[in-house]
Amino acid sequence: MIQLSDKINKLETSATLAMAAKTRELKAEGKDIIGLSLGEPDFNTPDFIKEAAVQAINDNYSSYTPVDGYVELKKAVQNKFKRDNSLEYDLNQIVVSTGAKQSLYNVASALLNPGDEVILPCPYWVSYKDIVMLNEGVPVEVKTDIEKDFKMTPQQLEEAITPKTKMIWYSSPCNPSGSVYTKSELEGLAKVLQKYPDIIVVSDEIYEHINFGDERFSMAQIPEMYDRTVTVNGVSKAFAMTGWRIGYIGAPEKIANACKKLQGQVTSGANCIAQRAVITALEAPIDKIQYMIDKFKSRRELILGLLKEVPGFECNEPKGAFYVFPNISNYFGKTIQDYKIENATDFSMFLLEKANVATVTGEAFGNPNCIRLSYAASESDIENAIDRIKNSLS
Repeated sequence: MIQLSDKINKLETSATLAMAAKTRELKAEGKDIIGLSLGEPDFNTPDFIKEAAVQAINDNYSSYTPVDGYVELKKAVQNKFKRDNSLEYDLNQIVVSTGAKQSLYNVASALLNPGDEVILPCPYWVSYKDIVMLNEGVPVEVKTDIEKDFKMTPQQLEEAITPKTKMIWYSSPCNPSGSVYTKSELEGLAKVLQKYPDIIVVSDEIYEHINFGDERFSMAQIPEMYDRTVTVNGVSKAFAMTGWRIGYIGAPEKIANACKKLQGQVTSGANCIAQRAVITALEAPIDKIQYMIDKFKSRRELILGLLKEVPGFECNEPKGAFYVFPNISNYFGKTIQDYKIENATDFSMFLLEKANVATVTGEAFGNPNCIRLSYAASESDIENAIDRIKNSLS
């Protein structure tokens, strides 16, 4: 009899990937499903990046890569941090991985011991909690609400810290809420953290360029936080390169070396062709991808306007990423079309089955009152999806 490990038995399936798989399954059965569940740009990778990959193939890049990435790519990452974030990292502080998700896992595995606590402001990206638990850490969820734009306050952070606190993880712009921490808000959190010098901050900035405000700021820019902050980024979202699987960190040298050591025993270096293409992506001016950012912004205005017409939906105004995260708890305890709705998961499944629209339950993100809708979809799909939702609820 095959017995799986306890950690695998406790592991949850990624809710976003599970809903995407369910959507594909229903479409294969012939059902007309509009997918607003997956966090993936609907644009093709820009041609200038694809051309760099073709050139790399023609130049016979086909061998094992350095564990922490090609030197040329690390230099491109180094320059990107300086250009976009005013951050100075030596090359030995940068590690390239197979996607930002691996970067996050590396950091957790390199730092966590059994029982170490990791503070997660809710809502958080679906995999944070399980990555922490896989590495025998203890997730500590800090609840936020729509009135405070789903952002953790310094007082909440202070109250969540215990002698076992090892790290705090957050994303800005946030998946799923689209919230963006301002410079003053991060400085407020940093003021609390300065009283606890052993706590490491993981700042997930994968959506940094999909930012509709004027302010972009990294925790590591605060001088007192630089030596204890891991800045995580990658090319999946802003460059429409989800399948290329390249992420990276800028981190204190001790942490970077530990991640490199771990990666050498797990995956070794990331894909050679993808790395060469990412050099070109990062060296290009941001205006090369501005057309995608502008389109996401116009879609945000579209979906927010349409959702105002749906009774019982309460939304914040996301400042970045490409999601809306409405509170739909007004529907809890109600029966619609013979479907009893007790929680966000029920509501999400109701929309899939009755409206043929795929969303993701907020429970997967640590918030049981909301659902996530991605507007990385065409305007017509967005319009039709919200129309279906409104009709199913009426």
